Amino acid sequence: MEEIIKEPISKFIKVRCKCKNEQIIFGKASTTVKCLVCGNVLAEPTGGKSKIKARVLEVLE
Repeated sequence: MEEIIKEPISKFIKVRCKCKNEQIIFGKASTTVKCLVCGNVLAEPTGGKSKIKARVLEVLE
């Protein structure tokens, strides 16, 4: 019997902060994500997909 494994719906996203720091964040973050360099908010939780407040560079698969 074959097991079917579903692909995850959520993705990781590479973003760039105003301070030029590039960081990889989770697309459905459940907590506020801040820049590791300057502390600016990069993403806020909304109950589903995060509200991204930084420049999205690419979506990682």
